[in-house]
Amino acid sequence: MAFVQRESDLCKGVNPLWGKLAMIATQDIVLKNYFKSSIVLGQENLPLEGAVVLAPTHRSRWDALMLTMAAGRRVTKRDCRFMVTLSEMQGIQGWFLNRLGCYPVDKKNPSLLSLRYSIDLLSAGMQLVVFPEGQINRRGKSIKIESGLIRLSQLAFRKGVKVKVLPIGLGYSEVIPKPFSKAAICFGEPMSILKTGRKAANEFDLELASRMHTAEECALKAVGRFS
Repeated sequence: MAFVQRESDLCKGVNPLWGKLAMIATQDIVLKNYFKSSIVLGQENLPLEGAVVLAPTHRSRWDALMLTMAAGRRVTKRDCRFMVTLSEMQGIQGWFLNRLGCYPVDKKNPSLLSLRYSIDLLSAGMQLVVFPEGQINRRGKSIKIESGLIRLSQLAFRKGVKVKVLPIGLGYSEVIPKPFSKAAICFGEPMSILKTGRKAANEFDLELASRMHTAEECALKAVGRFS
């Protein structure tokens, strides 16, 4: 099977044992003890089946843990498959990420293998996490979306995959989250890919950025902070 071969060439997929241990460590221990509260808003907007691209704002390294807590296996019965940069997949961190559903993408020169694997995941009805901003933007004054998410989604759409993109906002009571501070994640309403082409992509990116901003404002309000 092409999907299996591509996965073995690119990453380790999701290891059942490490996946379970990671959920216990991050959700039952780390998040519960680090934050005073972890608030989830708009969870009714989270699709429980079908191809979905989770598109969150990126404000902290805690974002990934918040996402897996609010949209991971315990909630949706499926894993969050993270598209991450090559640098994130190095060293001991990379060893773990490689076994927890993450796979590397060279943003400057994406390989055909990583692109095809991403489409494989969506074709299989999985949920893929792509940070549209491409890097952590702590202040979040303006959301600038890189082109990778919409291009990938449009390619999957051309192959007959009904792709939904979910705008997500993350907010923390501190710009750099401190122990016993508050964290919140807000899911906006899903957006469907219906058209292809550059014009459609640009329009989609503008709408996605707007919805991500709205979701983030909701999350920030929940933790008592305003942008």
